[in-house]
Amino acid sequence: MKKNILWLLMTACSFAQAQNPVKNIGNITSADISDQTVNITTDNSFASIIVYSPDIIRVRIDKQKLKADFSYAVISQPLKTTVNISQNDSAIIITTDSLKATIAKSPFAITFYNNAGEIISQDEKGFSTSWVNESVTAYKKMQDGERFIGLGEKTGDLDRKGSGYTNWNSDVFGYSVGQDPLYSTIPFYIGIHHDMNYGIFLDNTYQSDFNFGASNNRFSSFGARGGELNYYFIYHTHLADIITSYTSLTGRMKLPPMWSLGYQQCRYSYYPDTEVLRIAQTLREKKIPADGITLDIHYMDQYQLFTWNKERFPDPVSMTNKLKQMGFKTTVIVDPGIKVNPDAAAYKLGAKDSVFLKYPDNTFYTGAVWPGWCNFTDFTSEKGRAFWRGQVKFFANNGVSGIWNDMNEIATWGNKTPDNIIYDYDGRKASNLEGHNVYALEMARSSYEGAKAAMNNERPFVLTRSGYAGLQRYAAIWTGDNRTEDNHMIAGVRIISSMGLSGVPFTGMDIGGFIGAPTSIGLYTRWIQLGAFLPYFRNHTVANSKSSEPWTYGEECTDISRNYINLRYKLMPYLYATFYEATQDGLPVVRSLAIDNAFDPKIYEQAFQNEFCLGKNLLIVPVESNKDFTKVYLPKGTWYDLYADSVEQGGKETIIELSTAKLPVYVKESSITPMQSLVQSTSIAPTDTLYLHIYKGNISNTFVYYEDDGKSYDYEKGSFYKRNISFDPQQKTIVLDKVEGQLVSKFKTILLVLHGFDSNDKLTINNASLSTKNTTISFLSPITSFSADGLIKPVDSCKVITAAIKNDNGKITIGF
Repeated sequence: MKKNILWLLMTACSFAQAQNPVKNIGNITSADISDQTVNITTDNSFASIIVYSPDIIRVRIDKQKLKADFSYAVISQPLKTTVNISQNDSAIIITTDSLKATIAKSPFAITFYNNAGEIISQDEKGFSTSWVNESVTAYKKMQDGERFIGLGEKTGDLDRKGSGYTNWNSDVFGYSVGQDPLYSTIPFYIGIHHDMNYGIFLDNTYQSDFNFGASNNRFSSFGARGGELNYYFIYHTHLADIITSYTSLTGRMKLPPMWSLGYQQCRYSYYPDTEVLRIAQTLREKKIPADGITLDIHYMDQYQLFTWNKERFPDPVSMTNKLKQMGFKTTVIVDPGIKVNPDAAAYKLGAKDSVFLKYPDNTFYTGAVWPGWCNFTDFTSEKGRAFWRGQVKFFANNGVSGIWNDMNEIATWGNKTPDNIIYDYDGRKASNLEGHNVYALEMARSSYEGAKAAMNNERPFVLTRSGYAGLQRYAAIWTGDNRTEDNHMIAGVRIISSMGLSGVPFTGMDIGGFIGAPTSIGLYTRWIQLGAFLPYFRNHTVANSKSSEPWTYGEECTDISRNYINLRYKLMPYLYATFYEATQDGLPVVRSLAIDNAFDPKIYEQAFQNEFCLGKNLLIVPVESNKDFTKVYLPKGTWYDLYADSVEQGGKETIIELSTAKLPVYVKESSITPMQSLVQSTSIAPTDTLYLHIYKGNISNTFVYYEDDGKSYDYEKGSFYKRNISFDPQQKTIVLDKVEGQLVSKFKTILLVLHGFDSNDKLTINNASLSTKNTTISFLSPITSFSADGLIKPVDSCKVITAAIKNDNGKITIGF
């Protein structure tokens, strides 16, 4: 009888285990506190809680003993922090001067609080962290009204509540506007609720999954298909500071070369060399400013890397030199696949040094791409990166200034790289399951480091299609093979805004759409107008399609396109200073309105979620080509219409009539926006007058103006010009602080252009009277083509007060 009872109990226990394939983390069985770290053992796992800074707490959890710490994304170490860690029978309590974390012991569960004792984020009761086979997931209680933004290159709404996403870098030619996953992985998001915001970065390169209340009303969750649960919890009262803290972990962009901020002309593909030079010459003849020509795969000999097609490009050095003389830099596409060709120098060296990805039997992984069967450099090994750095010299030797990394998800025909590919993973060894998502990041790193070493103190430009968190350290990124449709144009804005929220400032999309031809001149025009306010401004289109240069759509389109490209070049001092800011604090160039208005529910509405700011000052309203009217929402405060200086009060929505010739743009009150004279290329010096546009307002504001030579790394040795410029409505002053840096500004005179001021505002400079002038300015030129009634289309103008001052390096105070 006893044997039967024992057998029944054992059977019931086995049945219960078989019916419960989810393994929970369990109760804490021991905890060891050491300085800023708590090492924990639970029933089913090992954990480490690390205070990284007063605002960042790291959580590591695994079923097995935690491995040696390693990350391709995180480049910083914990800061020495004043922290109090204690424990009692029920919990471990970690307190810094910014937040508190309580780790319940039975069962293990983490709750984060602010200094007021309010819950910022907490594990979902009963779930916490658990495993299903090798997949690990953290479950968080969904707070009332919680919103979720960011997560990098993702389609969908600004607020991701109710949606789920997968991170697995994918080649998605002609993707739909709701498709997921896309090309890159940035597993970082920001949660917003009850006037609080926080960030969570999951640093795990396996396929990861995020659920923000998709198919459930109880929790949000994030996890990965293997490896440890390794995440950083970030808390600040201001959302912008969360991005700054995240980029303190994953790094920030180096200053790009100024030419890469100019207009870039590309197609799949420009060849032969005479066609490339014709395109460049036409841009100059039509006075459309431009700085770059980009060559797609047809420049290569049968698509083989580190070659030129000698029939199409018999003398590439001569061609790139001619382009430089015309003010153009050359960018070329580079794929990771090296054709299996024992007669090719690059392949021969790569095979000899065994730098390619391998199968478990130590043979090279071979996949088919453009050149045919290829092997792929293992960028997760230092040997592979060194090989690639050496090969990249080929481009510098041929006068190439930009490297465009494409197909680096890895993309192969069939789009199914085998799981059993082995990556070196810097000595750790990893399968494709863990190495896949980080491959493109390390390719971008190798391209950047190789180009930098080869270009003799000249800054290279690197563009990538794919990547992982931290990609901003090495490259710009664009949204891949988009389609020529209104909804793709608008979706691209949200993707770029999302990448900005996720620490990537240098972003863009193929202007005009890559696949197909614009269905209307209006669509192309709207896209060019929008592109003028994006960080990376490249026109690109697919092979065997209508040419998509601005002049191919008629004179009116050419005029409008020229107007907005002109405006971008006039804005170059503002744009460059905004890029400089991104190198300092990680804030993006394109800024979702959520960065400064996280708790304003209107900005998340579908009618307004596409609006964004270029830097601190300019609010852009993207519009579809088929609209005659659109809704606009301006956040609280006072705003100026860019073109007419009419004043709009924020905090309300309005309906405005649209003009094909103008994209709605507004300027924030108290803004300080430096501009320059028009140039056809950044290689040409503007006139020696800096136009400093200052908009009257009721709030104080400071703008950091920055210059360097725009091409070298000399700024790292002090060769720069920087000064803080502030507007103070209470003191009624505009102050230009003393200049920092050793560089002499290229501008000898500053012309103050005062918007919203009137003749009653008497100006002084350092307490002396300042001579002023009433004048009228226009940001756009008249459209010279004629409308149906035969009249030249009017252009709005602004009535302003101007005053010229000498660009003195000392402190300058202007009173009004």
